[in-house]
Formats: sequence, structure tokens, C-alpha cells
Amino acid sequence: MEAKTTELVAIVEFSDTGEKLATKRAPKIVKTDEEWRKQLGPESYEVTRHSGTERACTGQYCDLHDNGLYRCICCDTALFLADTKFESGTGWPSFYTPIAPENLSTEEDRSYGMLRISVSCKRCDAHLGHLFNDGPQPTGLRFCMNSAALRFVKF
Repeated sequence: MEAKTTELVAIVEFSDTGEKLATKRAPKIVKTDEEWRKQLGPESYEVTRHSGTERACTGQYCDLHDNGLYRCICCDTALFLADTKFESGTGWPSFYTPIAPENLSTEEDRSYGMLRISVSCKRCDAHLGHLFNDGPQPTGLRFCMNSAALRFVKF
């Protein structure tokens, strides 16, 4: 029987107060479908594991304006600081930059007859949302995320 190798990914770790701790190579988190179902609620499971999208204006973080940090609901990787969140008028939490680009992965998404950029967590491959080029300065980017893919930690 061949030994199973664990893929390592480079991520940047942050404290719950948003302080950068270290860049490290961490094992990729891989679970069975059954394990993800047990860990996540139905909506979070559908969004993160099957590239679903919550209905606009229904997510728990859509109108949240507290200071803090958004983490991946699946693996707790730091993703966005609240001070980069902005009102996009789309009905989903939107950010103009990630806390660390290393913590995200992107790929083309040609579903529904359109071209978009899908955004996932680098550590566990959870689908988070999509990236668009219509955000505010200084980046001009809009990371349009699903609340169901995030966990907020208030400072």
C-alpha cells in the first residue's frame, strides 16, 4: 500500500486581534463529505463544499460594521479585516483586499453562462465567493463573499 502524502500550503497566520504571527507551510485540510456535513450547517456546507451562493441580503455579516477579523468557517484561516469591508450594494459582504493574498486561491468560474473569478480558502479549498474588478480604491477590487463561508471574530 502506498503511503499517503500530505500536501503543504503556504499561509499567513494571524491572531484574533489581526496581528500577523507567521508565514508557514501547513498541511492542506482534506475531509470526507460526511465529515464536512457534520462540521458545518446546511447552508455553510452547500456554499463552501459545493460552490453555492447564499441569497442576497440574507447573510449574517451583510450589514455588520464591527471591527474585527473574518476567518474561514471550515478551517479558521484568516481571510479579511473588517476595516477593508465596504458597502457594495450587492447584498453580500464585500472587501477590497484580503488580509493576506497567500491565504486565498482563485480560478476561472464559467458557470451560469458568465466568466467570473471564484475565490477559495487556500488551506481547505472552501468556496468563499467571487472576485470582481469594480471595487473601490486603493485596489479597485471587490471580494464578494458569502457570510455562510465566514466566521467573524470581534476585536
